[in-house]
Amino acid sequence: MTIDELKDRGLIIYECISGSRAYGLEVAGSDTDIKGVFILPQADIYGMNYVPQVSNESNDIVYYELGRLMELLKKNNPNILELLGTPEDKVLYRDELMDQLRPELFLSKRCKDTFGGYAFTQVRKARGLNKKIVNPVDKEKKTILEFCYVLHDKGAISLGQWLELKGFAQEGIGLVNVPHFQGVYAMYYDGEESLGYKGILRKEHTTSVLVSSVPKEESLVGYMHFNQDGFVQYCKDYKEYWSWVEKRNEHRYENNVAHGKNYDSKNMMHTFRLLDMAIEILRDGVIHVRRENREELLAIRRGEADYDDLIERANEKMKEVEAAYENSALPDEPNEQLIEDLLVEMRKSFYLREG
Repeated sequence: MTIDELKDRGLIIYECISGSRAYGLEVAGSDTDIKGVFILPQADIYGMNYVPQVSNESNDIVYYELGRLMELLKKNNPNILELLGTPEDKVLYRDELMDQLRPELFLSKRCKDTFGGYAFTQVRKARGLNKKIVNPVDKEKKTILEFCYVLHDKGAISLGQWLELKGFAQEGIGLVNVPHFQGVYAMYYDGEESLGYKGILRKEHTTSVLVSSVPKEESLVGYMHFNQDGFVQYCKDYKEYWSWVEKRNEHRYENNVAHGKNYDSKNMMHTFRLLDMAIEILRDGVIHVRRENREELLAIRRGEADYDDLIERANEKMKEVEAAYENSALPDEPNEQLIEDLLVEMRKSFYLREG
């Protein structure tokens, strides 16, 4: 099933502009996101061809089958509840069947977790970007040699420094495990490499040091510690960072770097939008999609606030969400039977009309 097929077969009952343009938070270059609702033919509902949603390749145009829509509305999914409060000037098509999907059928205290929880995933994303901007990872990957340290005088120095002081090559080192002293190795050296020592590593991307068989008469040259936990964490951070670099939106990233505040300002803006919407739903039982505090939110997007200040403000907003939750007149959860009955009736009406 494609979007064109939905349109050609007259299955769409709702279509609107969503995202930043519906919130009133669009800026130059903002995408135009489209969301909609369709009803599958009876044969597909009864048979094995149920399609819950249809989207284009970029996923900025998405249509939900009525059953899937009702399921997400019941869960108080933020992106779906917003469809019920879309400003009239952003509605492209609305079948009269949609009049039956009244917000009060779906709004519940669940929105504290769905809106509030989603908001704090945005905070975590902003924190993640903060960490990545402030602590970039070099493209050249480190080896285990840079996580090895040698006892020297009354302290320890890096393996590289120690090898340079001694005039040794790592390939001539023979390591032997020290019993009951995890991560610590006794070191022996064979400059001529005639004793078959394996060195500390042979392959650049190995994850552990090599141990060798050392003759008893050989002399100890030092003790080395390999910080394996540190190396494992580094490998994880390296992979995560360069995967993020590969997938990131470069235009958005450059904007975030340009404002110099080291956080994802778009994610942070949506954090406050979501928290405000959660408060409004819990307190007033309404869905305000278009934001009245547009300038305040766009200032956040432009990076005009400090990161720590925004985190503090977000925590205060979450306290407001909790207070609104405690005093809310909304039910704990929607009436599932009522929603299911409505779904059946809407399908019947659609099929009777279509013949």
